[in-house]
Amino acid sequence: MRVRSLEFDVFVHPEHDPGCFGKSHGFLRPFLRQYGKALVIFDREGCGAEHQSREAIELEVESRLSQNGWEDRTAAIALDPEVEAWVWAGSPLVDELLGWAGREPGLRTWLRSQSYLRGDEAKPARPKEALEHALRLAQKARSAALFQRLAERVSLDRCTDAAFAKFRATLQRWFSTGSSPS
Repeated sequence: MRVRSLEFDVFVHPEHDPGCFGKSHGFLRPFLRQYGKALVIFDREGCGAEHQSREAIELEVESRLSQNGWEDRTAAIALDPEVEAWVWAGSPLVDELLGWAGREPGLRTWLRSQSYLRGDEAKPARPKEALEHALRLAQKARSAALFQRLAERVSLDRCTDAAFAKFRATLQRWFSTGSSPS
């Protein structure tokens, strides 16, 4: 990602996606002086504002955070529709890590046969359901360790997801290898 080594903490809002959307400004207020930046990441689906665009949702969260003292030290990423969209990179490592290496039919063929993928789509429209179904058939558990292995091994250089592009750009703006710590 071309960013310097980071130290960070992760906090899970007790109300999950709706809490991140509607209450992250209050949730993060106690950390104003302790942290230099705040990044709020949540699924668009299930946040309670699905009728709005991803960009409008992010702007609303960023505005509330800014008004509550974070100013220009914050960003919001609404994953559209949900984080599982980032799993579906066009890499054979995805097949391997999801337990589909060497299976017949292959993962992409199976996704099409189940109508998770249509035509030339690169990612399923329902990424969470597709992932859960594929893992169930491969008898693999959905876990934080699985997501970590995917993040460590699958290249994200060609990822065109708009939320991921904002995530990458935000980290590069804040923490480029040439920037000073903040």
